[in-house]
Amino acid sequence: MKKENGKYLLCPMAKLQKIIAGKWKVYILWILAHQTIRYGELHRELAGITQSMLTKQLRELENDGFIIRHIYNEVPPRVEYALSDLGRTFVPILKDLNQWGQTHLK
Repeated sequence: MKKENGKYLLCPMAKLQKIIAGKWKVYILWILAHQTIRYGELHRELAGITQSMLTKQLRELENDGFIIRHIYNEVPPRVEYALSDLGRTFVPILKDLNQWGQTHLK
C-alpha cells in the first residue's frame, strides 16, 4: 500500500471496499454463490430490503462485473441474476467470511 501525504492511495483493498460497500451486496453475492435466482425470489430472500435498494445494489454489482443479469424474452418478462466469472472468483472469500462469522459471531 502506498501512502501520500499520510493517506492511503486507492489500493486494491480500497477498490474492493468500494465495490462491496453497502448493506446488502455481500449477502446478495452469497445468495448468488449458491444459485441463479429471479428478482422476485431474491427480493423475498432479503427480508427488509426495498425494491429500489435491491435494484440499486444489483445494478452496481452488474456495473462492477460481479453479476450478470439475463432477461428472457417472455410475457411477462423474466429476469434472472447469476454470478459472472469475476463474481465466482469471489466465492472463496465469501466462504471464508461465512466461516469466520460462524466461528466468532455466535
